[in-house]
Amino acid sequence: MGDIDYQALEFDYRPSAQGNTRHPVLIVGAGPVGLSLALDLAQRGLKVLLIDDDYRLSTGSRAICFAKRTLDIWDRLGVGERMVQKGISWNVGRVFFQGEEVWRFDLLPEQGHRRPAFINLQQYYCEGFLYEQAASHPGIELRWKHKAVAVQSHGDHVVVDVDTPDGRCTLTADWLLACDGARSPVRKMLGQESHGRIFRDRFLIADIRMQADFPTERWFWFDPPFHPGQSVLLHSQPDNVWRIDFQLGWDADPVEEVKPENVIPRIRALLGSDTEFELEWVSIYTFACERMDQFRHGRIVFAGDSAHRVSPFGARGANSGVQDADNLGWKLALVSQGRAPDTLIDTYAAEREHAADENILNSSRSTDFITPKSEMSLLFRNTVLQLAKHDDFARKLVNSGRLSTPTTYTRSPLNTPDSDRFSTELPPGAVAPDGPITVNGQHGWWLDQLDGQFVAAVFCNAQLPGDSAQDALAQLQAREPGLKVVLVLSPGLAHRPPAGMAWVEDHQMTLARRYDAIDDACYLIRPDQHVAARWRHIDVPRIAAALRRACGQEAA
Repeated sequence: MGDIDYQALEFDYRPSAQGNTRHPVLIVGAGPVGLSLALDLAQRGLKVLLIDDDYRLSTGSRAICFAKRTLDIWDRLGVGERMVQKGISWNVGRVFFQGEEVWRFDLLPEQGHRRPAFINLQQYYCEGFLYEQAASHPGIELRWKHKAVAVQSHGDHVVVDVDTPDGRCTLTADWLLACDGARSPVRKMLGQESHGRIFRDRFLIADIRMQADFPTERWFWFDPPFHPGQSVLLHSQPDNVWRIDFQLGWDADPVEEVKPENVIPRIRALLGSDTEFELEWVSIYTFACERMDQFRHGRIVFAGDSAHRVSPFGARGANSGVQDADNLGWKLALVSQGRAPDTLIDTYAAEREHAADENILNSSRSTDFITPKSEMSLLFRNTVLQLAKHDDFARKLVNSGRLSTPTTYTRSPLNTPDSDRFSTELPPGAVAPDGPITVNGQHGWWLDQLDGQFVAAVFCNAQLPGDSAQDALAQLQAREPGLKVVLVLSPGLAHRPPAGMAWVEDHQMTLARRYDAIDDACYLIRPDQHVAARWRHIDVPRIAAALRRACGQEAA
């Protein structure tokens, strides 16, 4: 499958079942977010109908930077390894000012993580791998050339009119999930809008194919001699393809600037006149930082660019969209299966609206630094860059794009507040960190144990739980089909694990350090790998109460 030209794939039209058929979930939009969400829901046992008005995957590199958190999610969906094997892994970035390097940073300086800080991978590969995984899943129906044209929302279902090559048809679903992009037709059908800030600037993307010995790093130039007064970004991609972003300014003519006779001289100024390359794809983009006021409208829920949009600096667009899917999938499954109240979906909106605000804030600040709009802003930026070469405090102010990090849901109503003393690095609402473990004598990774259900992780470094605690944990797990109990044992305890309980060995004590569990601890971790609660000692009634709270059933 590595030789497939995903940009050239064309998918056949097939009609959808209509009439009296009522689909549990209808997803509109087969991009990275819609495909990820379909896989998540199907893995949880829901039947999914996924429609798209096109019959091809994306063309051009488009979104290329995928963060460690997104890779961790894709691991659970069965495509993470393919993404990493094909992608270009990187952790290091360099910042240049007027031709001189002023700062080098490492986004993953600590060892003991399975995935890199980022990979670069063209969006068509990302969509291709997700498509192949979805097409092979019996719980997912993919339908191309299906264009949603009208939506009617009812109390317990949604009716969607769809134009197809056979004419108009009507689809009925319990839930409609709109993953149909920044121009979202579904959003317009509801009379909804996104609000925010439009930035008056233009950037040129040029994908070029060439042989080069540049390191696999992110290079960002401010006011370079080869493109004075503007900024430039260089990224490596698979297949000897390199992505170059040139700032052009608002007055640039988007029609003229994409012509090869105007693009090639810019590239030669960067690479040198003797460098051989060929153009693969060229595009002009403008950008905005905006979001819908509410991501949920009854049985219609928005995710990805249909709900929120940011500038490309910081790689927060596609990554935050996949994290939307990760947040929504388990909640919708619990609600659809009658195991949680409908109001649990409201917490998707609350948590991901907060994440969108955080991403918009970071993206807006990055854009203001990269494209200053006043003499004072320009003076501040250039002074910071001059100081950054020697002064650490100035490096913290350099903003070539605050790169994507997962949001901590600190104020989520699903969290159980701490009642014991812990460090502040991993509060309830934070993403659970990975680490190396030993499972059944084989080396593995901790996040593989957090496989889409609730996990009660019991850290045992000094002694094993007593018989009564083991019995209580086993009874809790038997009562709660969506809960798995895992003991995390120190090397000194791993040679005598308790019978009948799942356990792993924290052979390097990495997890004990990252979870502040040197003196033992117990964590409840959500299906999307966010911490729901933590305690210093096993207390089964408190675990059960925190589980109910994390399912939206009651306060703990």
